[in-house]
Amino acid sequence: MSNKWLDGIFGVVTGDALGCPVEFMERRELKKGPVVNMRGYGTFHLPAGSWTDDSSLTLALLDSLAEKRAIVLPDIMDRFTAWFDRGDYTPYGEAFDVGRGTEQAINRYKWSRDVTACGGETAHDNGNGSLMRIMPACLFCYEQEKAGKMDRQEAINAIHAVSALTHAHLRSKIACGLYYFMAASILDGKDASALIDCLQQGMADGWAFYTKADTNPAELAYYRHLLDLQYFSAVAESEIRSTGYVVDTMEAAVWSLITTDSYEACTLKAVNLGLDTDTVAAIAGGLAGLYYGLEQIPQEWVDTIAREGRIRGLCEKMA
Repeated sequence: MSNKWLDGIFGVVTGDALGCPVEFMERRELKKGPVVNMRGYGTFHLPAGSWTDDSSLTLALLDSLAEKRAIVLPDIMDRFTAWFDRGDYTPYGEAFDVGRGTEQAINRYKWSRDVTACGGETAHDNGNGSLMRIMPACLFCYEQEKAGKMDRQEAINAIHAVSALTHAHLRSKIACGLYYFMAASILDGKDASALIDCLQQGMADGWAFYTKADTNPAELAYYRHLLDLQYFSAVAESEIRSTGYVVDTMEAAVWSLITTDSYEACTLKAVNLGLDTDTVAAIAGGLAGLYYGLEQIPQEWVDTIAREGRIRGLCEKMA
């Protein structure tokens, strides 16, 4: 039987590792030598299968959930701090590729110990640093909803709170919420529906939720290009931006998902967009992993992942 924790988490980590060696490379450079398989060295001069802060923070959140069996915000921030200060949850014992917003939030938390005031709250604080690590919270809240232990409002409140630890602006929280709706729709419908239909249903559910919740329409409108995914699938690659801005990242990840038909094709397409290669591939890869399953991620890629056994153990503990 499929294990959604293995599917989703290895989807994130494998996509991250695939993009790690070419992070910051321009699209035109990658056109000359595109990524076609797991490779090593490059940007951070690390072996193939190495992953970055995307996976480190995902695993820190996963470990907190595995131990606490609840979303305990101070415990999550303590683990983020241990990653930043000591290299916990890294492939080789040292944190690297740290996003500005995440670094600032951790430093605020170390000074104040206040989980409600550490995340950046301005429009300039809308990097993709909370979206890239939200998968464990999505899977946990999905399970809680299915078990009747959370209603939909409580689930989204929890997703927003986990985002706000580092990225507290509404735009970033909406991105994480929409990701939750898409993940939930995949888990509910993947056996009977095409991926684009699952994502479209999730986006429709998310839009309806935020509209009913009287969310600031100007903030919700930043994601308007994703309202009609059939239309969006026809957008040219030249119109897709793969920067670290959360809206660009969401669009690039969804576009990579809906214009391919396998985990491998999706993550390679995401990586070869250039710039924030690891994060776009991690975010796209998480949803692709949920839909296609771990067994459809190339085995040679999974076998290359640093600390693969530790990651697998955390996933199995959650399951």
